[in-house]
Formats: sequence, C-alpha cells, structure tokens
Amino acid sequence: MKTLATVAAFGLGAFATGVAAQENLTAMTSTPGVAVHLTVAHLAEVASQRGIADIQITLGQTGANATLAVAEGRTDIGICPFIIPFLMSRGVGPFADLGAERGAELAGSLRVLYPYSFGAYVLYGYETAGVSGWDDLAGRRVLDGPPRGAATSEARSTIQVMTGLEAGAGFTAVESDWSQMATTITEGSVDVALLPEYIPSDRPLQALSAGRMNFYSIPIAQFESESMQRLLTSPGSAPFVLTAEQMAALGENATIVSEDGMFRTRGSVGGNCVNESMSEELAYQLTRAHIETLSDLYEKALYARNIGLEDLDPVASGMCGLNPVHYHPGAVRAWEEAGYTVPECAQ
Repeated sequence: MKTLATVAAFGLGAFATGVAAQENLTAMTSTPGVAVHLTVAHLAEVASQRGIADIQITLGQTGANATLAVAEGRTDIGICPFIIPFLMSRGVGPFADLGAERGAELAGSLRVLYPYSFGAYVLYGYETAGVSGWDDLAGRRVLDGPPRGAATSEARSTIQVMTGLEAGAGFTAVESDWSQMATTITEGSVDVALLPEYIPSDRPLQALSAGRMNFYSIPIAQFESESMQRLLTSPGSAPFVLTAEQMAALGENATIVSEDGMFRTRGSVGGNCVNESMSEELAYQLTRAHIETLSDLYEKALYARNIGLEDLDPVASGMCGLNPVHYHPGAVRAWEEAGYTVPECAQ
C-alpha cells in the first residue's frame, strides 16, 4: 500500500527557529532503507529547516511512476533513474502507450537537481554454494530482481554480456519481491544473487550475518572490454568501482574476489528530478540546501559516501550521451557557486 507521509516533524525545526517555509511541494520516492528515499527525506528536512519549502512525501513509488508524475506536473520532485526518461523519450517499455512524440515531450520537461547512484550490481553468494565466480553461473539459481522492473532486466543483460547465458536456457532465474529478497538469499533458495546494492546496506549485511559470502568483482579484462564498456555507458548505467577499504565495510564474513582488491561492476544511476517549470530560484535554493548539508546526509547512512552525491562527471553520473535529461538552470547555479564543474553537455 502506498503511504503518504507528511514531513511535519521536519517542519518543527523551521517553526522552532521562526522560519516560515515559502513553498508547499510534493515528492515521490521509494520505501525507506535505500538511497532514493534517503535523498528525498533529507531534502525535505533541510528545505523545511531553511524555510524554503514544506515537502509532502508519497512513499512506495517506483522510478517509472515518480518520473512520469514529475514530467506530467503531478508532483514537484521525484526519483529519476536515468534509464526511465530514455525509455520515455522513445515511447517504449512502460511508456509504449504514450508513443514516441508524447514521450519525447514529457522526457524533455525533466530537469535534475543532483545525481547519485541507485545501486551497484553485486554478484554474491554463500561460500557453501561452491560458485567460483562469473564463469560459473551456468545451471545455477540466480536471484536477479523482482518479478518485473528495470533491475531484473539490467541484471540479466549484465549476465548475458559477461557469460553469454540467458535466463531460463543458461541459468535458472529466481525473482522475489524486494521485501523478501534477504530471506530468499538466507534460506538457500538460490546459489547467488545479482542485485543493485549499496555498500554497505541492509540486505547484504543481513545475509552475511548467516554465514560467509563471496562478492565477485568483474575481472579487469572483461570490465575493460568493448562489449562491457558499451553496457556501462548505456542510458541509466555507469562504471562502478569501489576500493578494498570501502568493501571492507561489509565485515569479516565477506570475501572480495578480485585480482587487485578493487571491486568493479555496473552501476545504476539517476537523480532527483523536477519539472522544467520549477522556478530557477526555487531549484537553486533546493540544490544549494542539498550541497551545503551533504556532511549531515553522510552521517545518516553508512553507504551514503559511496553513491556519488558529489560526482558530476558525465560518465560516472550517467548524464550526457543518450540521456535526454539535463540539470535545471537553478541547480547549475548552485553547483557552480559551490565550486563544482557542471559539464556543458549536461546543462
């Protein structure tokens, strides 16, 4: 059931300091526990504290629903996986009913305030399963996402590029609702999982509490191959590399299988979007509040420093290329005033 959460508690901070919020806005995000919720909830908090806006949040939304709602002007702020506006702009996938012309028009109305990672596709499983790595997935049971959605499609395309295997013919694909995935892993229903994760985040940490697990990096030669680089720079995707120190946050039960200790994989990227009709001043104030309180946001989740909240590089962030979405002019002003370089191709 979708939940409507009014950030009244955040508003108390503004009331206590005598600051009255100037705008009433709405936002759509997922359920708590992941970056897409964290970023929107944090923005609501600091926007209220600074008297910029009171933001009413609708929880339990998919990226497709939230992005379309922003594009159509039904909500002010939404989570926006960059694969979604790409599909929308072509009128395909979940937007087939829109058609290419209407889809392109709606996608063209989206503007980004700030980018971040929606997770990195991590292949992991218990040592007792006896899986040696990416080259040992034939005939295995692989948890590859929910029954429907972009995550499942992206996991399967990653496996196909890495191994040539297809779901059903080459390996047994297992799907589960997001809320049940940790249980699916720990009860031994699958040999490995390939899911978009944050490092560290609740699902792998919960699985690790039940036993030792291997986390398989993409081998360097395959990571740098032409086919994988095409996949890593496709709309909504980006190369994702974590250091051995960052991966160590998973704890002693985690073994990182890598040639050099670095963890390489495919990242899913996006940002929080608004409609182009939002005033430049409001977009500026919201983005400025986000930038100036990043240190507070980093304290709210262990994984927050690993999701690229300050990385505006066009490849790492997924901006430019075939991505039809650009930064809002107000956001550009805020980033540049803070000393960051906003790529011209993303403006």
